[in-house]
Amino acid sequence: MERVSLSDSETSEAADGVHLAIMAGAEEMNVQHFEIEPGAAVEEHSHPHEQTGFIYEGELTFHSDGDETVCGPGDSYAIPGDQPHAAENRGDETVRGVDIFSPPRENPTWQE
Repeated sequence: MERVSLSDSETSEAADGVHLAIMAGAEEMNVQHFEIEPGAAVEEHSHPHEQTGFIYEGELTFHSDGDETVCGPGDSYAIPGDQPHAAENRGDETVRGVDIFSPPRENPTWQE
């Protein structure tokens, strides 16, 4: 069994105000923690990984397929692999949550 504490994980700033940390990982999936500051955005992108997530603080607005979906504390979401999507924090507080990727994200470009 692997145990990874957020305090022991290396955080990278993937974009202005977007902080990501890869945490526990296995052969079929991995966990990533994120913090998105007020006014910060994740530009539209896609990846082959299925992505599910959970927001525990703040409110995040997702854009995908011409739709806008707002997720707040206690909400989860699922994004199919290869589906273009973006997200932005339009609120006044930092958004905090976790994502699970399958298959695992290994050496994502934002870590470079």
